[in-house]
Amino acid sequence: MLSAHELHIIHGLPSLLKAIISLQDQLIFVASPIRSLSIAAQRSAQGFVMRDNKGAAFGAGGIIGALGGLIGLGGAEFRLPLLIGLFQFAALEAVVLNKAMSLVVVAFSLPFRAGTISFSQIAANWPIIVNLLAGSLIGAWFGAGWATRLRSETLYKVIAILLVAIAIVLVLGHNARADDPLLRGVAQIIAGVVAGFIIGVVAALLGVAGGELLIPTLVLLFGADIKLAGSLSLAVSLPTMLIGFSRYSRDQSFSVLGRNKGFVLIMAIGSVFGAFIGGYLLGIVPNEFLLPALAAILLISAYKVWQHK
Repeated sequence: MLSAHELHIIHGLPSLLKAIISLQDQLIFVASPIRSLSIAAQRSAQGFVMRDNKGAAFGAGGIIGALGGLIGLGGAEFRLPLLIGLFQFAALEAVVLNKAMSLVVVAFSLPFRAGTISFSQIAANWPIIVNLLAGSLIGAWFGAGWATRLRSETLYKVIAILLVAIAIVLVLGHNARADDPLLRGVAQIIAGVVAGFIIGVVAALLGVAGGELLIPTLVLLFGADIKLAGSLSLAVSLPTMLIGFSRYSRDQSFSVLGRNKGFVLIMAIGSVFGAFIGGYLLGIVPNEFLLPALAAILLISAYKVWQHK
């Protein structure tokens, strides 16, 4: 026969169990973000180590530049996921850094290509350049302003979606061939401004030059030769990027350049060197293999950026 005291203890067991379960839930609730913060801190520390590794910065820049050079681009679309994943920069910081390095690569690429497409040939096509700039300059300012207002988690998602879109364009639009312009007259001018605006927004959001979108536009909409389109795209990209860059300079995230001057310089030099090598290797690897492979890299990168915390 149980005593009254023992019966009281037994009756109190359910309440005690509930209290223990509740406490356990609270501990899990508290521990989960602590664990997430611990993982984030560990990743951040690894990122700092990689940023101080000059060989890693130059090597990564060189490989990315070569990948881009193989298809006539600067490689910034491949550099951005690496800045986020390997070097652990926050989304907006990575975009600003990518923009700075893209500026360096484009500034060097124009004279590199002068032997094939002269500056006089580029100047002769000034109406096309002005047409696209009329939209891209506004788009770059709008896109950069939008990026500075987005939460980091949202910007990761936007970057991932745009990387998927570029992967699709890379496969479907890169083999475009010069032919009669798609449109003429006023319709062509309006389409050029609209296309320029969209390209300016995308270039600002990703910190890229936009050649992967500009070249197909120049070939299909204006009927430009593919080699001429490559140089014209650089002529449009440079002022477009400067506008986006000036807009980013108003945001506190711009200070990332001052904190990482050495890293930016070394990786930019590596990117220029890689793009130069990649340009010489252009045509060695068949496009039928190369373009799907590079698109697959972008899709994998997009998935990882989407999952990034």
